[in-house]
Amino acid sequence: MTSDPSVSPDRPSDAVPLPAPAEPSAVTPTPPTPPTPSMPESAVKFTRAAALWSALIAGFVILILLLVFIMQNTDSATVHFFGWDWNLPVGVALLLAAVCGGLLTVAAGSARIIQLRRAAKRNLKAGL
Repeated sequence: MTSDPSVSPDRPSDAVPLPAPAEPSAVTPTPPTPPTPSMPESAVKFTRAAALWSALIAGFVILILLLVFIMQNTDSATVHFFGWDWNLPVGVALLLAAVCGGLLTVAAGSARIIQLRRAAKRNLKAGL
């Protein structure tokens, strides 16, 4: 062991000694950093018309993909439903099934929205 206070078990004796800590009065305060310039606001705002155009473009892309899907799946398939029989192209049958599933989802979502609106009206009347 050595009596040198700068030597510790973690630092070997041949290491460079650590500098003495500065006195608190000798520490110079760091100048405040200037705020970073933020991006200027765009002069063009997001509008409902812009959202409509985006939705129209997305809708047309989906429509084109669906038309290609239907044109490539023209083999006839027999659909049986509660005793009724139809002969439809496979693409049309799958599209019809997807539309029916979407309508069921909309019906369930609409029922839940109506339920929540009624509960909100009841709570609003009870609070007043």
